[in-house]
Amino acid sequence: MNKRKLIFDVVVILSAFVIFVTWHNDKYQVVPTTSISEFDVYLLTMDKVIQFSNNLNSGAKDMAELLGVNYIWVAPEERDADEQVEVFNRAIEAGADVVMIAAIEPVKISRAIENAKAKGVKIIYVDSPAIEEGIVTLATDNYSAGRLAGEVMIAELEAVGIKNGSIGIIGVTPATTTTTSRENGFRDVMNQNGNYTILDTVYSVGDPLVSRELTKNLISANSDLVGLFGTNEGATIGIGYAIEASNNNNLIGIGFDYTETIDEMLKNDILQAVLVQNPYTMGYLGMAEAVAALKGYDTGPPFIDTGVSVYTKYLPRRPLVGFE
Repeated sequence: MNKRKLIFDVVVILSAFVIFVTWHNDKYQVVPTTSISEFDVYLLTMDKVIQFSNNLNSGAKDMAELLGVNYIWVAPEERDADEQVEVFNRAIEAGADVVMIAAIEPVKISRAIENAKAKGVKIIYVDSPAIEEGIVTLATDNYSAGRLAGEVMIAELEAVGIKNGSIGIIGVTPATTTTTSRENGFRDVMNQNGNYTILDTVYSVGDPLVSRELTKNLISANSDLVGLFGTNEGATIGIGYAIEASNNNNLIGIGFDYTETIDEMLKNDILQAVLVQNPYTMGYLGMAEAVAALKGYDTGPPFIDTGVSVYTKYLPRRPLVGFE
């Protein structure tokens, strides 16, 4: 881990304590855990499959245990927007005081969130907000991260002498504000460069195997393909699988998120770089914000950028939360 990244992580984690430690008369007072043990705080992720969701849970769980909050992690069986609405409504019926949510479809779930807010339920967004306003959103600045991915793509292509060709994008459907913002940022940078042709986005459901097959088709149909960009974990792994199967060492693969599989792909030069978010921090700070909201304390700005880093084969990589 480089020095700048270490400093950033320390600052972010320490800031969590500012949220659940309040001051009166210029003296700090720690929130007593016994006074909040009666509250139920739910985390509703898009699924329980991808490593990103597990890292969100790890952060929220650690802070909940520190504060003494009753914490429940729920998610749809599969990444399905309609089912997420049903899971959300069941959490409200069960007596949720706060729901921390990563919305699959920002419009579809907004009515349910509006109804929950009318009953006094507090909403914290982690990773992906809905249209309905929440107390705070803790997430990556995804447009800026997408622009950074575009800059990395150009640098990687130019480093091996590739100055033109087509670029493919594997997106995710149903589209979330997170992945569409990444795609938009990436496209803007690539179009500003002007040397490469950006193909129409191919959309998968975020599943690695589906993304692999779509990417294989993209490679077969475009002989001038020089680069591939995956907008989430599943798309990135799928791109890696397809590049490996193609035996084309000239394809540059750039993606999002970080797992053991992606780490191996970086080490083996199948992928050149990935943009790594901080889901653990989102969950950790999100739980602290939930408690601050329950206690009536100031929750700070409406958006907290939890940061992003570029990982390559050569850059130090952090341990994977949740892996032994």
